[in-house]
Amino acid sequence: MIPDLNAPTDRGLHDDAATVIAALDKLAREDDVVLVGHSYGGLAVREAADARADLVRQVVLVDGWAAPDGASLFDLAPSSFEKAMRASAHTNGDGSQIPAPPPAAFGVVDSDAAAWLAERLVPQPLRTFSEATRLGGGVDRVPGTAVCCTPPTYDFLGFGQSVGYRTATIEGPHGVILTDPEGVARSLLEAAA
Repeated sequence: MIPDLNAPTDRGLHDDAATVIAALDKLAREDDVVLVGHSYGGLAVREAADARADLVRQVVLVDGWAAPDGASLFDLAPSSFEKAMRASAHTNGDGSQIPAPPPAAFGVVDSDAAAWLAERLVPQPLRTFSEATRLGGGVDRVPGTAVCCTPPTYDFLGFGQSVGYRTATIEGPHGVILTDPEGVARSLLEAAA
């Protein structure tokens, strides 16, 4: 999920889910909506699908975090990840924003793709990682697929399985949406079929 560069810097998971919910509400009861979430975006689209389960045909996560009700991204990640993110937020600011990592952190090393991505990466509000999901059971009625990169960065396969999603793999780094967009498109079409 490439963030809105004009979004509030103090937003949290629920704010991002509300943005997706507002977009769903504008669809005027379309019946063929597939929500796709990459990385952190998996938490936001699952919360939105929970709130509008009647509008969503399927959820597809691309190397995405998936949590049960009441869990945050920090609850899913290794403790070393949380420590590193909190330390980075405090070292490089007031503790509310995690500085954007370089494109290579996502496995994007092609110079053109890295330059394109670097221009769009912005700090991530710490609240997006620390805020717990709010799910009421609606998302459990929406089928899902977790498309996981290999080699894995984190246990995205396990996260998908833990919420009952079908799983598939795609060869590539966490930033596979830039390194292999055609492969991702094929995976999305297969998942949505």
